[in-house]
Amino acid sequence: MRRDNDRFTDLDAIVISVGPEKAEDFQRYWEEHDLPFVGLPDPEHGVLKLYGQEVNLFKLGRQPAQMIVDKDGILRYVHYGHSMADIPSNEEIVGILEALEAESGEA
Repeated sequence: MRRDNDRFTDLDAIVISVGPEKAEDFQRYWEEHDLPFVGLPDPEHGVLKLYGQEVNLFKLGRQPAQMIVDKDGILRYVHYGHSMADIPSNEEIVGILEALEAESGEA
């Protein structure tokens, strides 16, 4: 996500990474790795529950989930991964954002 952050922002998208860590741990990680996008700590799992993200203790906790929520708060794309290897590429996400942008331009 970091490598292609400019491509996302050029498409008027904001990347938000949600994780189970406490706020202090999240902030420390973000500062250590100089991440250019938003990090949202979710130690109480409120976001996880809201969007139906899977937890599998045999696979070390939360399973990956990628979502695109439009400016009206409508969930336009969701991918629930079955492992950490099951994550759409940045290229795929950019393609979806471009398609959504083209669709909104037609209205």
